[in-house]
This record gives sequence, C-alpha cells and structure tokens, in this order.
Amino acid sequence: MTLRLDLLRHGETELGGGLRGSLDDALTDKGWAQMRAAVVEQRPWDRLVSSPLQRCARFAQELGAQLSVPVSLDKDLQELHFGDWEGQSAAVLMETDAEGLGRFWADPYAFTPPQGEPVADFSRRVLTAVARLQVSYAGERLLLISHGGVMRLLLAQARGLPREQLLNVEVGHGALFSLTVTSGGVLREVV
Repeated sequence: MTLRLDLLRHGETELGGGLRGSLDDALTDKGWAQMRAAVVEQRPWDRLVSSPLQRCARFAQELGAQLSVPVSLDKDLQELHFGDWEGQSAAVLMETDAEGLGRFWADPYAFTPPQGEPVADFSRRVLTAVARLQVSYAGERLLLISHGGVMRLLLAQARGLPREQLLNVEVGHGALFSLTVTSGGVLREVV
C-alpha cells in the first residue's frame, strides 16, 4: 500500500540564511506566515511528522492542534549537520574555504564539510525514517515538516536525479511538495 507524503519546508528563520544544519533557530513572523500560507488549501492529513528542531516542530504542534491530528517528532528527519560550516553563509565560506565549498557543491556525496555529517549517512538516515513511516502509515496521508536538505534528498530520489545534482533541487522557505512512497520504498513526485 502507498503512503502519501506531503513535504513542507520550514519558513524563514531569525538568524537568516546560510547553512543552519542542526542549529535550533526560531521562525520569524514572515517564516510563520510562509508556512501557514503553504497549508491553507491543503488537507486533510491523518498525522503530522516533524523534525524536532523548533523551526519545524513549533509549527507542527500549532497545526496539529488546529487540525486535531497527531503530531510526532523524528530526529532522523533533521537537517544535515554541517560541522564547522554550521551558521556560515556561502559568501563567508568562499573567503574561508572556497575549495571545500566548491567540492561540496560539485558532489555533496564525495566531500564532507569539516566535522560534518557525510551526505551518504544523512541519506541513509532520512530514507530509513521514510521507510519506517511507509510501514507504519501505509494508506494514510502525512505532512512531513522538515528542512531544505531533507526535501532536496527526497525530491532528488523521486525525480531520479544523479547524486551530483542533489543541491540543484530548488526548495524555498515554506515550499510544499507531494510524494508517494510505495511498500518497496520507491518515491514518486505527485505533480
């Protein structure tokens, strides 16, 4: 049986752009508005699943209470940990580690930021979490509230993109996409 998985990226955060990773930033007023606007015409969901970081979890809790649906937090759906690069913008990294940043952008699976989480490990973590959701909630429709990296990974898989194109997938703040997940773990984008 298939799982319908809607993906919502958190909105704008207080500390702005850059590689936020595991930093636990709060949403700005604009970030809250982006997320609320994204879900206005959507529904019904059987449950909400969220990254435990507050930029996702607080909105999930608000929406879950509003819709009277269960909310669960899953640490395996957190953003990639960027190690020493956490909190840094691409502009700063171009000055401090241009070679590393270039290698990461060219193939994020082949280069790990210093002290960071390898993308292959991140991919396994996220895909294992999605497989658990499919087994537990097949036949349901879930809203997954998460991060740009998580969504890029899932969309790249669904689109059959080569791993080098992972970072080419566009996912703005408050973006909403839909996937199906089969019992065999096949991801397909719902357009």
